[in-house]
Amino acid sequence: MDKLDKIFEMQKLLNDDIITRRRLEFSKEEWMQKEVLAMLSELSEVLDEVNFKWWKNPKPVDDDALRGEIVDILHFFVSMCLVSGMDADELFERYKLKNKENFDRQYGRSEKKGYEVPDED
Repeated sequence: MDKLDKIFEMQKLLNDDIITRRRLEFSKEEWMQKEVLAMLSELSEVLDEVNFKWWKNPKPVDDDALRGEIVDILHFFVSMCLVSGMDADELFERYKLKNKENFDRQYGRSEKKGYEVPDED
């Protein structure tokens, strides 16, 4: 089992435990809304760790706290994958396809409009 598979397995165990322990019953739509809101909250916590408030005196970045918030985001992201029915293998395959498309866009090889590379003079 690779690391991504293990992360998915661990997240499923956590999700199942929380659902059972707290007697939660939500539709897929409601779960996704809740996961997005939770991820937004965690993203906000990342911002708090990196001094985005220009009106306040900056503090040294706490790398450990920053990394902890990033892991929290991963928890909710993987949970979203699971709620959508996507496993680690599908995520990996979709990532590879999208990564290739993103490179193609940057080099003017995409069929999608709006990513054309300007001619260099």
